[in-house]
Amino acid sequence: VQLQASGGGLVQAGGSLRLSCTASGLTFSRYDMGWFRQAPGKEREFVAAINWSDSVRKFADSVKGRFTISRDNSKNTAYLQMNSLKPEDAADYYCAATNRPALSNSEYDYKYWGKGTQVTVSS
Repeated sequence: VQLQASGGGLVQAGGSLRLSCTASGLTFSRYDMGWFRQAPGKEREFVAAINWSDSVRKFADSVKGRFTISRDNSKNTAYLQMNSLKPEDAADYYCAATNRPALSNSEYDYKYWGKGTQVTVSS
């Protein structure tokens, strides 16, 4: 199983980025997908998650109203649209997959992880 995250980069505060996570080696449409982030010196934290059928979504309070999560099961890809970015959003962003019964915001429930993509936000 491979999860490949991409789309990170440098953006000014107030700007937008869209991260993508493309999966291979698993039946993507059966997995919930999550995004997590880790800033230097901080613990990894939950950002957003979407269930396998795109009917349930969860967001961290810190990103509600600014970030959206979506998926395209025909392309085995999940997306994280990040708008109104703030310097505190800067981190390495990771995508993860799980087939737990209920959509989870806990990193311990996610079975597969991709490598991070770095997001830098300049003030």
